[in-house]
Amino acid sequence: MNVLLKLLLTAIAVVILSKILPGVSVESYLSALIVAIVLGVLNTFVKPLVVLLTLPATVVTLGLFLLVINAALILVADYFIDGFRVSGWMYALFFSLLLSFFQSVLYSFLKKDGE
Repeated sequence: MNVLLKLLLTAIAVVILSKILPGVSVESYLSALIVAIVLGVLNTFVKPLVVLLTLPATVVTLGLFLLVINAALILVADYFIDGFRVSGWMYALFFSLLLSFFQSVLYSFLKKDGE
């Protein structure tokens, strides 16, 4: 149940961010839900492998390279989902930063309710 709530909250965050950022667009709520699912799958399976392969660059940049990895995963999601568009690297970077912020705020409500 908690996973479904997190997917719905992420989909809501994607819709809100598509309204805020001019370079990001989502065609429908279903597309936003698919974006949330695809980003969850990418973050679960692909991101750990990419982080492991780019560990030297991540260490040298003191972890800032993880921002590039997150932006790249957003662009991969853009490639696979027809109803989701990101205009470029900078919008993908801003989108990933703001999505992380929104997720942390929204997920904090889940923890307060679950306690």
